[in-house]
Amino acid sequence: MLDSDTKRRIDTARDILVGKVPDPKSQVDQITIALIYKFMDDIDAQSEEWGGDRTFFAGEFSRYGWAKLMSPGLGGHERLNLYAESISRMGENPGVPPLFRAIFDNAFLPYRDPETLTAFLKIIDQFNYDHSERLGDSFEYLLQVMGAQGDAGQFRTPRHIIDFIVRIVDPQKHETILDPACGTAGFLISAYKHIRAANIDEHGILTLTPDDIKRLFANITGYDISPDMVRLSLANMYLHGFPDPHVYEYDTLTSEERWNERADVILANPPFMSPKGGIRPHNRFGVQSKRSEVLFVDYIAEHLTPGGRAGVIVPEGVIFQSQRAYTQLRKMLIEEYLAAVVSLPAGVFNPYSGVKTSILLLDTAIARKTDRIAFFKVENDGFDLGAQRRPIGANDLPSVEAELAAYLRAARAGEPMDDTHLEHCMIVDKQRIAADGEHNLSAERYTEQSNDDTKYPWYPIGSLITTVTPRVKVPKSEFNETGLYPIIDQSQTPVAGYTNDPAGLITPDKPLVIFGDHTCVVKLMETPFIQGADGIKIICTKDELDPRFLYHVLRANPLDNDGYKRHFTLLKRKQIPLPPLAVQREIVEEVEGYQRVIEGTRAVLESWRPRVQVEPGEGEDVANDEDYNLSAERYSETDTTRVSVMRMSDEEYAEHAKRAINLAPPPFRSVELKEIAEIKSGNPAPQDDRYFDGGEFPFIRTSDVGAVHYSDNFIGSADKVNQTAVDELRLRLFPAGTILFPKSGASTFLNHRVLLGEPAYVSSHLACIVCDEERVLSKYAYHILRCVDARKITPDQAYPSLRLTHIGNIPIPLPSLAVQRRIVAEIEAEGKLVAANRELAARMEDRIWSVLSLVLP
Repeated sequence: MLDSDTKRRIDTARDILVGKVPDPKSQVDQITIALIYKFMDDIDAQSEEWGGDRTFFAGEFSRYGWAKLMSPGLGGHERLNLYAESISRMGENPGVPPLFRAIFDNAFLPYRDPETLTAFLKIIDQFNYDHSERLGDSFEYLLQVMGAQGDAGQFRTPRHIIDFIVRIVDPQKHETILDPACGTAGFLISAYKHIRAANIDEHGILTLTPDDIKRLFANITGYDISPDMVRLSLANMYLHGFPDPHVYEYDTLTSEERWNERADVILANPPFMSPKGGIRPHNRFGVQSKRSEVLFVDYIAEHLTPGGRAGVIVPEGVIFQSQRAYTQLRKMLIEEYLAAVVSLPAGVFNPYSGVKTSILLLDTAIARKTDRIAFFKVENDGFDLGAQRRPIGANDLPSVEAELAAYLRAARAGEPMDDTHLEHCMIVDKQRIAADGEHNLSAERYTEQSNDDTKYPWYPIGSLITTVTPRVKVPKSEFNETGLYPIIDQSQTPVAGYTNDPAGLITPDKPLVIFGDHTCVVKLMETPFIQGADGIKIICTKDELDPRFLYHVLRANPLDNDGYKRHFTLLKRKQIPLPPLAVQREIVEEVEGYQRVIEGTRAVLESWRPRVQVEPGEGEDVANDEDYNLSAERYSETDTTRVSVMRMSDEEYAEHAKRAINLAPPPFRSVELKEIAEIKSGNPAPQDDRYFDGGEFPFIRTSDVGAVHYSDNFIGSADKVNQTAVDELRLRLFPAGTILFPKSGASTFLNHRVLLGEPAYVSSHLACIVCDEERVLSKYAYHILRCVDARKITPDQAYPSLRLTHIGNIPIPLPSLAVQRRIVAEIEAEGKLVAANRELAARMEDRIWSVLSLVLP
């Protein structure tokens, strides 16, 4: 577990680098190189202490030792030259093993500022070999900073999901462990930690023998196709205590070099994406396919030893796709390997992807002993499903883990077990799963006959519908922006285009349900329309099914979309409850009532343009009857004086205000920010842990500003420093209401600006703007500044790096304080109104779900 001190060191190191190395990946590289450098010196120092010799910094490389690099007598430029030379030459060092030589390959120092380097190395100096576990955790924290999807569809697997899978699969000290798509080795490290934790006695002493540990290190192996991932995983494993980690650059799906190797335990989250044209595998796979997810699961199953186990994350296509390769794969798994399926929430991989996933738990021993498959469903994993993945109280993982462990124990022992007392589990006979030949692994497929939550019978949709075939389909090239007849296709937009040609006109006698055969989009058409040429099915319901009821049920319980595939066959097989028509219509009427409220709130959010009537103040540098307009509209009205501020969604507000400031010349005088505010840099980040012991005063960093949600006006405390730090470092306290403006890095690029909600000490990488409240309100200046595009201040830089003079030169439109107050009041009032509308819409959505839950399980 990453401790706060280590995280703080990493954050401080990033704060120091951000002005010179704005790219997060480059920051990761620089910190990784420095950590390894220091780590090697620590190992040498320990070897000397025990009577041995130095290995890494010996011979001609002894001049690069850490103690010499950090010598107080060494000048800043001398230190910079020594460090730059050392990291560039370390790949030539004969005392450095191949692992570290690969890490230092092509290493260089991307800046020439001795003060930055000295401050950075002082932070690295606080890491020691005696807590290499924390070094490894900090390295994984650095990898989170990169937060990027790989070219081959790799997504960083959340740590709590990795640990959940490892605990369920339960690798043992004597077993061989493999991850065939290891990325940064998260599964391998988690398995190692799990085994160590399982071999500690009641006194907390590790019971593994030296031979056990040696065998354990030798038994853990990873493959990855990316040399960058191999390099990162090697460093990550070494920092977690692996003396000689076994990770190989290897194409698991196309190379046969390691095909004959097997493992007792396989843990993986393989890439979900296939390249254009598909994978070109060799012919030793049991299932012939070009899809990476199919081939990886096949590989994992076929490379288990007798009695072997696996936990693998898969996209939903593996669960239900009807193509031959998918059904063939599922048939093989069910007959020979599969013990359980765990459905995960759709947002587990946010912000990288919202793809829906499941965990397949393979166990060859259980598969031979039982003729049933257990299905488990995780509704909440302890975090919300938005992009930020903030912690929440709801968490099904512990209870699912307990139920799953109990089921697996019983299955291995050959003991019968039912699901009547299991909250998250449903157990299904293999024979039932195989009955239709699809071997579908969606638990919902098998709920209708045993579902006690609804009193209504369930029927396949295909038995309740017919389809309408139009005479003419209009190609997209003939879509017009206007016309008499709307054109409907499978896109998310209600109407894709228009035409005046009635040749293909469809006039519904009753509402028709439109289903996107590729996208699974559902629409309802009650007026005449024409079909676009691409892939929709026009569904007419039979008399016993109200089309609006079908539409709302499909919206609430949609068919999952997995790539550009045909889904109508699956839709016809999908089962839905069928209440009497009168009940269907009652449900529809209530749902549509709530839907009308939702649409009304959306209309408010999308189109509201409030205006505040303001009389010109005495001494205003404006002409009478001019329009103080901060909206995108030009000044077309001259009969009154007014201020217009729009407050819709945060992104819309920002774009709207940018256009206002950039396109609409203000009718009042503008002044440079430096004329109405004091602009200073913050304080150098404290670099010693003792400055944070018992801290009581907030210290704000660039990373804190970047983490604040865009709609938040204020930022509160993050890390806290103590009085010793304040006294010894002479830290300057900034008052509440100070505007924080990042000077470099991604936060500047993303226009992050915040107000201090309480007095705080602030990092030197932030410009601190204290307004002269007699001339400009800090809240008013804040709203203006968060609309300023930093790239226009320094247009030649991909990642803006600003000086205080750049920020001081920003022009600020300056009406009177009375006008400023009214602008701020309007923004805040409308912000509350927007929030109330959003809350109302959310409540109506909840009510829709509660109504439909009366008939849906």
